[in-house]
Amino acid sequence: MENPAATHGLPPDPAMNAPDELKVQIRTLPDAPGVYRYYDKEDTLIYVGKAKSLRKRVASYFTKRDGKDRKTWRLVLSIRRIEYTVVNTEFEALLLENNLIKQFQPKYNINLKDDKSYPWVIVTHDRFPKIYPTRQLVKGKGQYFGPYSSVATMKALLDLLRKVFTFRTCNLLLTEENVTAGKFKVCLEYHLGNCKGPCQAYQTESDYMDEVGQAIRILKGHLAPAKAYFRQLMAQYAEAMEFEKAQRIKERLALLERYEAKSLIVNPDLGDFDVFTMLNDGNDEAEAGAGVFVNYLQIRSGMIVNTDTLEFKRRMEETDEEVMQTAILAMRTAFQSDATEILTNLPIAFPQEGIKVTIPQQGDKKKLVDLSVKNTIYYKHNKQEKAKEQPRTNPNQRILLKLQQDLRLKEYPDHIECFDNSNIQGTNPVSAMVCFKNGVPSKKDYRHFNVRTVEGPDDFASMREVIFRRYRRQLDENEPLPKLIIIDGGKGQLSAAVESLKELGLYGRIPIVGIAKRLEELYYPEDPYPLHLEKKSESLKLIQRLRDEAHRFGITHHRDRRSKAATALTAQEVRGLGPKTMEKVQQRFKSLKSIRAEHLPELGELIGKAKADLLARHLGLAEPEV
Repeated sequence: MENPAATHGLPPDPAMNAPDELKVQIRTLPDAPGVYRYYDKEDTLIYVGKAKSLRKRVASYFTKRDGKDRKTWRLVLSIRRIEYTVVNTEFEALLLENNLIKQFQPKYNINLKDDKSYPWVIVTHDRFPKIYPTRQLVKGKGQYFGPYSSVATMKALLDLLRKVFTFRTCNLLLTEENVTAGKFKVCLEYHLGNCKGPCQAYQTESDYMDEVGQAIRILKGHLAPAKAYFRQLMAQYAEAMEFEKAQRIKERLALLERYEAKSLIVNPDLGDFDVFTMLNDGNDEAEAGAGVFVNYLQIRSGMIVNTDTLEFKRRMEETDEEVMQTAILAMRTAFQSDATEILTNLPIAFPQEGIKVTIPQQGDKKKLVDLSVKNTIYYKHNKQEKAKEQPRTNPNQRILLKLQQDLRLKEYPDHIECFDNSNIQGTNPVSAMVCFKNGVPSKKDYRHFNVRTVEGPDDFASMREVIFRRYRRQLDENEPLPKLIIIDGGKGQLSAAVESLKELGLYGRIPIVGIAKRLEELYYPEDPYPLHLEKKSESLKLIQRLRDEAHRFGITHHRDRRSKAATALTAQEVRGLGPKTMEKVQQRFKSLKSIRAEHLPELGELIGKAKADLLARHLGLAEPEV
């Protein structure tokens, strides 16, 4: 009998097509909270879900068609195997689901659109800990704070900490044995008053750790304990008649208060909590692929210390509550929030014990929720306006638009030039420039450069010369400049290129980045922190393609130069043969090495028997005359 669904162009009913072993497994699933995992015929994990009741939730996928969209049925038709894990609580299920989605990124799960690369602040686990910014999270190295959505905010906070406290910046191994043995001497930072000299035991570990503790409280957004600590310390110094020390503490207290005054404080009596609000993109909330926007405000002591807005893409029938639960867990984890109260604009249940979720109706908390909603609306509006302005794009346009977004470029990068140096042990140094226009190679614009002013393997000087020559000529001939320059190399090569751009007055007019080969890090001029794009990002793949093409083009030219240099040297050693004769030989045989004994008659016809004999003896193909 014909399947009625097929006559309407719909997928077949999964309940009728599910393998028998799946039907048996579904009937035997426990009626308990847990996480289920679906695998396809290639045994690839394609979906992870959580449920209050594993049996009821999984069975719902294989029941009647009503309420299911095409993508849900397509998922169900792909299922060939089910695994599950029983847990004790709904929150444990949410945690496990979140971890599995992050680890395996299944095809049909919610897609979190977050291509940002934010820095963190680390407080190391060393004896006498260091505090500094980083983009690398290394487990066990220290305690991390962030991420910071604004680099400027992070730098301002670090600047405050350095002015208020005295932390070491050196990399000395300050073990008790090393310090006691007097292995170290104080540095300039000590004499400038920026460090109290723990390397020579001028500062005790307990005193140092007191300051670290106060810094950690500030990094967590709690300024009140640090202010109380300084007031107490100032009173102690004043009582002991140490007025100079008391004055220094007073100045640090004033710095804290000025920093607090610049921050947005709603009400210091409100305490600590998180605010989450969500808006859909206007599509049906059950539609797979629909956009969902979530804004987060982190409130500490009534002060907004962090804010971010992210976009989710639905991949299945997730409800607003399920999407919001995923967003809350992901963002609280990222921003290391331990607040016990969550304010939101939607009625949701967050299944973590000890967490209170409320929808405020009035007062300062309601104002914060309204502020969060306003941020979400602005984010959604800006994204939709950008989408309207963008023309219908082909794949190359889409990639270039993504590159423009990822690298924060002001102009659409339809003209990109990439440079690479090539030399072997300093011989025949050359550089190559490849040009991509509208996302594809423009080979007529490729250029080779024979380095003129550099002797030996000096990549920095070579890059400086080549960049200057290239854009000096472009300016002289009034030729168009690129929208982006890519340097194959790290900070050193990038800095050398920047020097030439500054000399030409082009620095700031043309965006320039360097790509370091080992970790595929992108460096901006005068920014010590590299940008990491997703390894599967189309933007990174385009940059890698440019880099690889420049490397190939440079190596080919370098190989040709070495070959010509070797041939010229050999020709000079053959007495009696002039350049024109050797040019005939090279045009016919390409290289002297390719000439064999069987080629001698042909060689005689080409350049004459006497000259052919000279060359044959030089190549060892004939006996030398006695």
